[in-house]
Amino acid sequence: MKLLLDTHIWLWSHLDPNRLKKRVASALTRAGVELWLSPISVWETLLLADKGRLRIKGNPAQWISAVLARVPMNEASVTYEVAKTSRQVWMPHEDPADRFLAATAEVYGLVLVTGDENLLKGKGFRTLANA
Repeated sequence: MKLLLDTHIWLWSHLDPNRLKKRVASALTRAGVELWLSPISVWETLLLADKGRLRIKGNPAQWISAVLARVPMNEASVTYEVAKTSRQVWMPHEDPADRFLAATAEVYGLVLVTGDENLLKGKGFRTLANA
């Protein structure tokens, strides 16, 4: 299985793992599972830290580098195809970051792990609910 982590799932897995439901925590550590992360999640993490909505000890960019060195992820690059697909997936809202994550999951054949109700209601991509 190939899992694309939504930003909050990636952050919780490192900062507050108790927020992950048993099914999701198990999936993230299962042998043979590929973990993927979008640059959009790195960008969102930096925005949250800049706005004070996420507290990270030290420099947020350095924290991200350290976490990615400790737990390597496959990088799900934002491509032309991802950009086009971001307008083809159905979402109940227009949040561009969510659209890019959903489109990334679809283009790369990944399952998006999320607890975001809007993403879970979306169509045109697969999800694993943290519910």
